[in-house]
Amino acid sequence: MYFLKPISDEVRLSQIIFDKHKKTMKLILGSIFACIAAILQSAGGFFLGIGYFISPLATAPILLSSMLSIPIGVMSYFLTIMLLFILQPTELIVFPFTTGLLGLGIGAAFYLFRKRISIIATGTILLMLGIMSLLFIINFPILGPIVSDSFSFLTTISIFLFAFLYSWLWVEVALIIIKKIKMIII
Repeated sequence: MYFLKPISDEVRLSQIIFDKHKKTMKLILGSIFACIAAILQSAGGFFLGIGYFISPLATAPILLSSMLSIPIGVMSYFLTIMLLFILQPTELIVFPFTTGLLGLGIGAAFYLFRKRISIIATGTILLMLGIMSLLFIINFPILGPIVSDSFSFLTTISIFLFAFLYSWLWVEVALIIIKKIKMIII
């Protein structure tokens, strides 16, 4: 079955190659990923309309840095939060609970697990918890005025389905990106 197949060895190869770099190089790369994530996440506030299509791409740099090294991924995640505090404070509530958390979770899952379903499930659970925390605990209308801030079974199922499909999409995108990076490196 597709979901039970192990991920390709490109991910492990990339992690091994990344581990051979000096710590300074790893920190610089993590910082660059954080800068890219902060710029992409800020696009929603700077370029109204089209920026909302660009800001979900902030998941990619955090995902890639977490895929290569969990500590560098965590550093990139928190550095992005600090940069957003300066660049676009309005995005500060969204990034840590959605795009950033998803990237960090899927990247760490790539590092820890080998089965596709485990990686997708990790991203799904973290994104679902992030969205539900924003909606039901913080009462932030992340899904707009259509969804009420009171708990609903239908809303929870809808969030789960969205989180599953979105995590699956990002897992496949990450595998494509890693294959391209491997072609450049080797």
